[in-house]
Amino acid sequence: MEDVFVAGVGMIKFGRYPEETVASLGAQAVKLALDDAGTQLTDVEMMAAGNLYRTNMVGQDILKEIGLTGIPVYNVANACATGATALREAYFAVASGAYDIALAVGVEQMGKKGLLGGTGGGDPAYITEGVMGTGTMPGVFGMAGMEHMRKYGTTQAQFAQISVKNHEHAMGNPLSQYHVQLSLEDVLNSRTVAYPNTLYMCCPTGDGAAAAVLMNKDKIKQYTREPIKIAASALTTDPYTPRDLTFPDINTMTRNAAEIAYEQAGLGPEDIGSVELHDCFATAELLHYENLMLAPEGEGGRFVDEKLTDLSGPQGDKRWTPVNTSGGLLSKGHPLGATGVANVCEITWQLRGQAGDRQVPNYKAGMAHVIGLGSACTVHILTK
Repeated sequence: MEDVFVAGVGMIKFGRYPEETVASLGAQAVKLALDDAGTQLTDVEMMAAGNLYRTNMVGQDILKEIGLTGIPVYNVANACATGATALREAYFAVASGAYDIALAVGVEQMGKKGLLGGTGGGDPAYITEGVMGTGTMPGVFGMAGMEHMRKYGTTQAQFAQISVKNHEHAMGNPLSQYHVQLSLEDVLNSRTVAYPNTLYMCCPTGDGAAAAVLMNKDKIKQYTREPIKIAASALTTDPYTPRDLTFPDINTMTRNAAEIAYEQAGLGPEDIGSVELHDCFATAELLHYENLMLAPEGEGGRFVDEKLTDLSGPQGDKRWTPVNTSGGLLSKGHPLGATGVANVCEITWQLRGQAGDRQVPNYKAGMAHVIGLGSACTVHILTK
């Protein structure tokens, strides 16, 4: 296996673009990534494209938009981990030695469509949320938060503070879908979607695209003296365990992927400068503090209280690890296929020192995490 490096990244501002197409959105991100890498269209040898809602030949359509055809294209769909899985395919294409330069793109045009599971995954005449509480993603992650509250005494205010934090972080990210500062009262007083998650504790849907150019060691030397290495790439699915059908497991995949990634990279949680994790709901972010081993079991709420995942938190504390400096899914947005690559864009900018007002000091390693119930989870660790 050869070492693989990120040569360039590109991301469009997340939002809603009804006048665009999936291909045109993806093409914009690809052009930005190629410009960032300083490479030419004709240098790209393969492409992996992630898209969930319109999977048919998306990669080929993107390449037609930018005038590059004939190369191998992989079209990927893997729940919310779609973009990150496309990145992983491009990673292995280079790591295997088959290609010197590969391109990964994630794109989605959702508008105001609901998240996965909006109809219960079955007969639309029978919506299971009203019966079991698990027919939609809000129901699943609301129940997961309630279980954490039951076991560890976590409060709704602690979950809500995560939304306050992520919206504050987004103020420093010009590519975030929303730039709205919220108080704790704003979050708690917004309408309840699935307790304990209120409206501002749920990610918005929208449109977006992000791309990354990957190279092997020999090629990257031609473009930069400060390469960003993909030190780990882990993909897991949910192992079968007998469990109550009303409470899907959102933890095991992430814990397994984190263990694999830390071992691959030769690093531990204490070495990570910041994390872009899958905060589709505020409850999910707090649980993933523990799943990614940033916080001990049951202490996610205390980490929130002590601002240990906040950019404005106690930098002198060894436990301090800013989470979702981009604004996270809660404010940056969550166009499903784009999210996994967008997370890697943010970590790359942090490693380069290009994150502006949201820059984490003394940055040497970062983690990007995405989970898709269905099931798939990816964790990538990037280092200088």
